[in-house]
Amino acid sequence: MYALVDCNNFYASCERVFNPSLRHKPVAILSNNDGCVIARSDEAKALGLPMGAPAFKYEAFFKEHNVQVFSSNYPLYGDMSSRVMSILKQFTPDVEVYSIDEAFLQFRGFDGITQNSQNTERFDFKEYGDQIRKRILKWTGIPTCVGVAPTKALSKVANKIARKFPEQTKGVYVIDSEDKRIKALKWLKIEDVWGIGRALHKRLKEKHILTAYQFTQLPDEWVRKNFSIVEWRLKKDLEGIPTLQLEEVASKKAIATTRSFEYTFSDIHNLKERVSTFASSCAEKLRKQKSSCHIILVSLSSDRHKKDLPQHRVSKMIQLAYPTDSSLIISNEAVKAVTAMFKKGIKYKRAGVVVTGLVPTNNHQLHLFLQENPKHKPLMNAIDKLNGKYGDHKLKLANQDLKRTWKMRQERLSPRYTTNINDILKVK
Repeated sequence: MYALVDCNNFYASCERVFNPSLRHKPVAILSNNDGCVIARSDEAKALGLPMGAPAFKYEAFFKEHNVQVFSSNYPLYGDMSSRVMSILKQFTPDVEVYSIDEAFLQFRGFDGITQNSQNTERFDFKEYGDQIRKRILKWTGIPTCVGVAPTKALSKVANKIARKFPEQTKGVYVIDSEDKRIKALKWLKIEDVWGIGRALHKRLKEKHILTAYQFTQLPDEWVRKNFSIVEWRLKKDLEGIPTLQLEEVASKKAIATTRSFEYTFSDIHNLKERVSTFASSCAEKLRKQKSSCHIILVSLSSDRHKKDLPQHRVSKMIQLAYPTDSSLIISNEAVKAVTAMFKKGIKYKRAGVVVTGLVPTNNHQLHLFLQENPKHKPLMNAIDKLNGKYGDHKLKLANQDLKRTWKMRQERLSPRYTTNINDILKVK
């Protein structure tokens, strides 16, 4: 059996954990630079606040309906997510973290519990799901829903039912019979099926496929002929035949750090500082997964929304003579690229650094004549250890801003209750 554990309105719930006065009130979370709405509480959804709503257009709406609006507090959300995932691993060792607020669990050997040599009872997954919900709520304050079923795709369906009907399910729903599976699939619209995107939904609608159940009734040969092996596996999973397994965390083939600036920059000094910070972030991520890169791609772009201003979008690829994970080398090459691409008179709004051509750091082809400075490895190790100990990237390169990692507009940022000692709650 599989379970999908999903945190309810995760970003809003994180804010409510440390500010209980927000409970039962409409809450909205904004994207980077306080641009648009990326998360809403149920109360905000009920008011008709759409996902992706531009914040500046909805200021009057926020005031009229007393919507509590917050900037994205990613350090807090990431830490709370880590706590939830750690709790889930207490219930089974087989956990796939699917996103910041949801995870798949696989229950191996939970088919039955032997009471004595002559009697075997079926395992109660409903009760087990209740235990999961209660422990997460008690230890973190985050409300969750749990869907349990014989396959990953069906556990997604079960989770939707638990979320849609909280009073009847108490936040936990188990698909453990053929009747429940068919009833659930007949209820679920095809566009709401996990893995069915817009293009596929349109093609299925042309064939008058409106529900998940109708999708499972299509002939296997027709699905494989007209779609792909991915859709065929999804169909079998919905039929209750496991074809989608838990995915192991794999090393990334490319690592990117791209950000919009809080303001437009027309001077090269600010651009160099931002790109150096992005490059250092990429290098740090490389070291975490024990990889080195052969290629660096740096990009700059102006604000495409301001049509009245001169536009400039440019990118530059740097091929390194030898693979590296050194922040010094990657940052230096990225800054050189910015200097070459920079154009006077342009107001730049966004920049990005991508490292690719990744190879294992401890196993790669050496260059006959060139090699990395041997002092870089111990230096990077020391930097990572110090930043890991003291947090918040205390140790940086000299051309980085010492005060902030990302210069974003965050006018409604809540305290980092769990990741910054200065923001910790004080009990009076």
